[in-house]
Amino acid sequence: MSDEHDHDSDADGHHEPERETFSHDPIGHAEVRAGMTVGDLADEYGNAGVGAANLHEAVDITEAMFDDDVTVFFSLAGAMVPTGMRAIVADLIRDGYIDVLVTTGANLTHDSIEAIGGKHHHGEVTAEGKTEREHDEQLRDEGVDRIYNVYLPQEFFATFESHLRDEVFPVLEEEGVVSIQRLTEELGRANADVNERDDVHEDPGIAAAAYENDVPIYCPAVQDSVLGLQAWMYSQTSDFSLDALADMTPLTDIAYHADEAAAFVVGGGVPKNFTLQTMLVSPDAYDYAVQLTMDPQQTGGLSGATLDEARSWGKLEKDAENVSVYADATLSLIPISERA
Repeated sequence: MSDEHDHDSDADGHHEPERETFSHDPIGHAEVRAGMTVGDLADEYGNAGVGAANLHEAVDITEAMFDDDVTVFFSLAGAMVPTGMRAIVADLIRDGYIDVLVTTGANLTHDSIEAIGGKHHHGEVTAEGKTEREHDEQLRDEGVDRIYNVYLPQEFFATFESHLRDEVFPVLEEEGVVSIQRLTEELGRANADVNERDDVHEDPGIAAAAYENDVPIYCPAVQDSVLGLQAWMYSQTSDFSLDALADMTPLTDIAYHADEAAAFVVGGGVPKNFTLQTMLVSPDAYDYAVQLTMDPQQTGGLSGATLDEARSWGKLEKDAENVSVYADATLSLIPISERA
């Protein structure tokens, strides 16, 4: 008589234990070959484990969310423009992969600076023979702002402020109280116009791409930036003002009417929560989500909160495809977006 468990036994009579959560999927070993593309490298990551496996999963989920039937909410926090990620985001907008952009006033400020002729520069965290404090004191004396290892001469902020007062705010002043999205739209128009008019040797950028492709930009904490500071200053002597709640209706309408929705979250902060909380007033939740972060979840802060935690709030569907990649976004965004 044969035993019902004979099929689990090998020639030595060894019985394999029952494993409900185990699947036979051996770890492979990533290979590096001459002539590999970024996409090839992402494929190799799929053979490995830990962070490489997560990045490969992010590539797969991103490919799924960039389908024409999925409405993509792209959340962009951190110093992504000063550190060189500007063209990637602008191209994703132009190619139709982003339907809604939620970002910071700081990223829009730096985006505009490049659009009208300013430049960020490679810099140093410290200087030879100086402490970090002494190095930063010297930079202050020389009129240079530091963003980790990136420099920005302060005169570009003055150019940006003039740009706002000459090209952006006067148009909005005629409308009186406007939404923040209306401000970002007008900023995109002005950036595109000045970039072309002055023959700037740099792409017109994110805000311009959004304006030209009818992609709304929401900036829920615009006050926390030079853009917001200048908007406040202009409002003190004019009829121009911002309505901080006006964007909630069109944003939630987009979420409400989406057949499928996806969240691509770069960094954390206000853009992340503003993007995710949109689903709290929608009948459905996000079907896809990718998060690029370096923040830990153990502090209880929003920036490090996992996407699985967001599922408990009803921001993600129970069966949503999601992954978090714990790495510097300037490293992870490029191979993930390459598949677009």
